[in-house]
Amino acid sequence: MASIVGKRINGRTFYYLVRSERVDGAPKIVSQRYLGAAEDLAAALDGAAGLPESTRHLTFGDVAAVWSTLERLQVRRTIEGALGPRRAKIAMYLTLAVLHRATGSCTGLAEWWKSAAAARFVRPRPPAGAVSDEEFWRVTRRLTRPQLERIEDAVSARIDLPDPTTLAVDVPNFATYAESDTADATLAGLSAIVSRDGAIPLVSRAYLRGGHGVEPFGVAVERLGARRPGEVTVVFDTGQHAQLDLDSGPHFVGALPLGDFPDLLTRPASARRAVDPGRYPGLTALDTRATVFGASRRVVLTHSARLHAAQARSFAQALSGATRQLDGLALALAAGSNRRPREQLLTDIARITRVRWVDRVLSARLSGTRPGELRLESHIDQTARARLDEEFFGKQLLVTDHDDWPVADVVAAYRARYHLDSTFRMLNGSFVAAPAPRWDWSEHRIAVHSLVSALATAVTHLMRREADRAGLDLSVRELLDQLARIGETVLRYPSTGGRPRTRRILTARDATQQQLFDLFGLAAYAP
Repeated sequence: MASIVGKRINGRTFYYLVRSERVDGAPKIVSQRYLGAAEDLAAALDGAAGLPESTRHLTFGDVAAVWSTLERLQVRRTIEGALGPRRAKIAMYLTLAVLHRATGSCTGLAEWWKSAAAARFVRPRPPAGAVSDEEFWRVTRRLTRPQLERIEDAVSARIDLPDPTTLAVDVPNFATYAESDTADATLAGLSAIVSRDGAIPLVSRAYLRGGHGVEPFGVAVERLGARRPGEVTVVFDTGQHAQLDLDSGPHFVGALPLGDFPDLLTRPASARRAVDPGRYPGLTALDTRATVFGASRRVVLTHSARLHAAQARSFAQALSGATRQLDGLALALAAGSNRRPREQLLTDIARITRVRWVDRVLSARLSGTRPGELRLESHIDQTARARLDEEFFGKQLLVTDHDDWPVADVVAAYRARYHLDSTFRMLNGSFVAAPAPRWDWSEHRIAVHSLVSALATAVTHLMRREADRAGLDLSVRELLDQLARIGETVLRYPSTGGRPRTRRILTARDATQQQLFDLFGLAAYAP
């Protein structure tokens, strides 16, 4: 039974909504809710408190989906198990850092925490004001490289891999570390063993580029293989084959320079076949054999309609820019306003035309000997331009010793490196700022950051694989962007005598966002 009860305190009457029930045969109050003073109730009835006095928007969808995946993998408990007892705080901060890197790497830890709905459902909840970059680095300052490797090994063991075959990839542009925009930068690369399905990082090792003692890619593969036993296929880019033993080493899939195989480039388009219209629309391939590195090997010449269009646009822009510069220089010479010597002009002309593919179709001739007599003529060879479009644009040449793999699997293996590179660039941005003004990027901090980035990449690539299996063909960037559009709005209403009332609601969702909402179980984290 519910009733309104008034209590008189210091000459004022305050009202409560009281619910009573019989307990052991006697009436007893079981709940009580404060309603306010008489004037508060009157204002509410008049509609004065019907509208919120302020709102606040929090990021929800991407944070909740990543946290849901971290919980499902039991990342925090796994880190505790890898580090031993009394390391719960380190495990909490590392898990929180992975969540931050995946969903808010462009902001500091403290700023991200205030703008996200994570505080509402992340458990155990960190102490108020303790979520900051400074505290993270203080807590993790004594982690050793063997401990970091044990953490990564333990987390990767939690990932379900239907296909035990793995890929070894090298990402030379993993991250650029700097204390500020103008400071000298430290360039770092990352070698990793990833899953064949989804390019999910399993074990990795960062290295400083250009420093002493940088181990070749082949050596890195051997060391990583010791941490992740099993059959591995090495994926290499153009020029990396010199670091590998292709005759007696592991299986491989790599890229070759197009210009080294002119006979393949001139094969007609009719010789290519569609690879897999479902997985790779617009991609065709010629599957054949050629002499590569002194042996007959399987090569796959692919042509992508999307890549062809992108390269054609980029080339047209580069050619237009070079032509404008040459025309401007020619006009200046004809007007007599450019009095530079011939040698200097030849250097400038070479610089202008020394752009990829531009020097194949654009020629320039400088006549005369003395400054006042110099004249410039330029010419675009349309035949060479048509040949370039036909023979080079949209094409890529791959080599492999997997004679039994379908072409689609060869393509997927090679593209794993680009998926990783794209994700790392998204997570790290143009450069990674120093943790605090007084700190620099030491080797230890780079190792910790590399682990956090690798784990964040593993989680987001796992999410992308799950979305793909659900019929959503999205890149990691597109996936997180769709999830981030599911926001949480906090409505703050005027007080009716007690604390201000708040209400939390989620923003509207389209069909794709609703599918992701259901896929990652976000209803469990909704307000």
